[in-house]
Amino acid sequence: MLQMGLIKMKLTEVIEKLKHRTPAFADLHQLPKYSILLPLVEVENEIHVLFEVRSMKLRRQPGQICLPGGRIEKDDLDQQHCAIRETAEELGLKEDDIEAVLPMDIMVLPHMHHLLYLFVGKIKDISQIKPNEDEVGEVFTVPLKFLIETKPEKYRMQLKPEPEKGFPFELIDGYDYKEMERHIDHYFYQYNGKVIWGLTARVVKHFLELLETEN
Repeated sequence: MLQMGLIKMKLTEVIEKLKHRTPAFADLHQLPKYSILLPLVEVENEIHVLFEVRSMKLRRQPGQICLPGGRIEKDDLDQQHCAIRETAEELGLKEDDIEAVLPMDIMVLPHMHHLLYLFVGKIKDISQIKPNEDEVGEVFTVPLKFLIETKPEKYRMQLKPEPEKGFPFELIDGYDYKEMERHIDHYFYQYNGKVIWGLTARVVKHFLELLETEN
């Protein structure tokens, strides 16, 4: 019945139906949504960024360096609560051990099919951290000063489209799907034998850029 009602709409009704809406990003609702926290800690009166090494028990990306975070669940109050909850669960903390949590930006990663809400916050007492062994193999920190002073290495990766079998090229005669090929830049920070790269390095780089531009 709804379809029939739409079909019978007059032009003035179409315009009236749409004229008061606020534009938004199309199709973002289809992307899985995650929250990530960049944790700041004090080590010998110096600001450090805390990183996790993913447990070797994990099926996806075991042993890789990451920041705390995870998928936003229905029970989360909002994106910020998800970032705090995930950090507390992964580091064996209470949620109120994490303070001064502030939003950075929203990162859209079409090549990963993810929508990421980025936050920065402070862990009050690093000695209270007891990593969840099922998720976190170890934690380590990197001085913020080092990250500010270190220009990350940059390497480019090509992303090539792979049409599925039976893709109807005959319907788009003259179109070269190879025109859709693109690239993504990957950044690498190296510190004391640890390699921070991929999404984690991208979030760190974005955070440093915010420090440079925000007053």
